[in-house]
Amino acid sequence: MATWTNKTAKSALLEMFSAAIKSADPHAALLDALPEKPLGRCIVVGAGKASAAMAAALEAAWPDVPLSGVVVTRYGHAVPTRQVRIIEAAHPVSDSMSKVASMLILESLKNLNPDDLVIALISGGGSSLMALPRTGITLADKQTVNKALLCSGATIQEMNTVRKHFSDIKGGRLAQAALPAKVVTLVISDVPGDNPEDIASGPTIPDNSTIEQVKEILTRYHIDLPEHVAQVLSQKRETVSKSDIQVDVRMIASPSKSLLNAAAIAEKMGITPLILGDALEGESAQLGIMMAGIARSVKYHGLPVKTPAVLLSGGETTVTIGGGCAKRGGRNTEFLLSLANALAGETNIWALAGDSDGIDGTEDAAGAFVLPDTLLRAQHAGINGKQMLAEHDSYTFFAALKDLIKTGPTLTNVNDIRAIFIV
Repeated sequence: MATWTNKTAKSALLEMFSAAIKSADPHAALLDALPEKPLGRCIVVGAGKASAAMAAALEAAWPDVPLSGVVVTRYGHAVPTRQVRIIEAAHPVSDSMSKVASMLILESLKNLNPDDLVIALISGGGSSLMALPRTGITLADKQTVNKALLCSGATIQEMNTVRKHFSDIKGGRLAQAALPAKVVTLVISDVPGDNPEDIASGPTIPDNSTIEQVKEILTRYHIDLPEHVAQVLSQKRETVSKSDIQVDVRMIASPSKSLLNAAAIAEKMGITPLILGDALEGESAQLGIMMAGIARSVKYHGLPVKTPAVLLSGGETTVTIGGGCAKRGGRNTEFLLSLANALAGETNIWALAGDSDGIDGTEDAAGAFVLPDTLLRAQHAGINGKQMLAEHDSYTFFAALKDLIKTGPTLTNVNDIRAIFIV
């Protein structure tokens, strides 16, 4: 039986994480999902952290098809393209370029005919990157509400339900603007359950949400709207239904596929993988406590899997800031710091958690490692893990221990990948 050290365990976890990301590489994933080439024009639009890479992959796959159009991605995520225009904007809170990009995207869809094809390249992050405020609502209004939602603990589905009703491009309105052309949507999922309606707030997908749902979400999370915004939302507006647009959605990469790829790597190493799910939600800190309990059960009782084993999971947790002052950190480092505190130096358990796009929250790290000696090293450095978790300062904690994982932008996004290795 292999003897595992911090170095070899970290290497194994990082190899699984890299395999998960590689399976969502747009250049490989896009090829099998392409539609027939159009008789007329081909307009490429899109939004998300992976959209620029997807556009470059499309150009490489169809070198004989004249393309045009606009996609918007996060600052630092652009790649060279020959025909499709790439715009960068802000994430997770929209900026003026988010609005500019939206206007240019809609402009590219004017005067199309039934022989034309629109390919929409959609991935996580598109909600903030492609932001066109509903008439009567300003970009500043959207920014204020979005910031409140991000701090509230709302799920991604709840946030996107609200965003659709604040927008003139989300919730199927992009596809509506492309009529009568055919629209094919290629999607890289970053949301629990892979519902296309929730990815980037479904710009090409019929909207099944209601204003009553929006009001309930805002009330539950104690988010107050300016009076003029509330008045706009109270005005009746028809949502985009299935009968209004053509729907051809093709999922090219998802969290479940990435976890299966990581599991295959684990098996080659002689490690038994157990995928706990690709859609885990809830508070990051609470998930850390729960996962520590499962890891101990595996170590001491061989339940629900015998060691050596790795617990794999994906999804998008939340960090509720409340009225306090948050410092530096994201969903993954918050989860890991909670896990480390709960494990309390348990031997033979290592963990990695990271965002597949390479950026955990707004920081420059994808995530971090937890090792059996994490808390001991922190104690020697005069760092209190429980206090830093309470202050949402998990990035600073792992930075001090030199246990951050920095990949840079990966140009894809299938949400968070978590792996806990037990021997």
